[in-house]
Amino acid sequence: MSLLRFRTDEPADHPGITVDAFLEQSNSDAVRVEPGDDARALIPHLGRLRLIEVNFPVFGDGRGYSSARILREAGYEGELRAVGDVLVDQLAFLRRCGFDAFDPDQPLDPADAETALARWEEIYQPAADGRTPIWAKRHGAAA
Repeated sequence: MSLLRFRTDEPADHPGITVDAFLEQSNSDAVRVEPGDDARALIPHLGRLRLIEVNFPVFGDGRGYSSARILREAGYEGELRAVGDVLVDQLAFLRRCGFDAFDPDQPLDPADAETALARWEEIYQPAADGRTPIWAKRHGAAA
């Protein structure tokens, strides 16, 4: 499995350009965020973006998680795709941060991906995925 998406719209058929190149032009609707980029620079332009790719050059670099949260919490509703060294063990956490598509360097086994995404039925903290934390369910409180 190469591209794994949790969206019903058509995927963008072109790769994202760098954040710097995107900010210097007005005709692109896809951008690629690298670990050193500040995702907040995209906030004024979220309405015209259909795809934001966030690169994970190595699995241990967690800056992409922060970029995803920043973008989703700022209201981005387009496709947010994790690309690069994305491992099956990361899928559930990436989904919680707001990623709805994955394009890993190494193909993921579909059964392993499904298992990873279903591993934790309940969660403890609110996040970009909008799931209700278990404490809120127990106490009838809003998350």
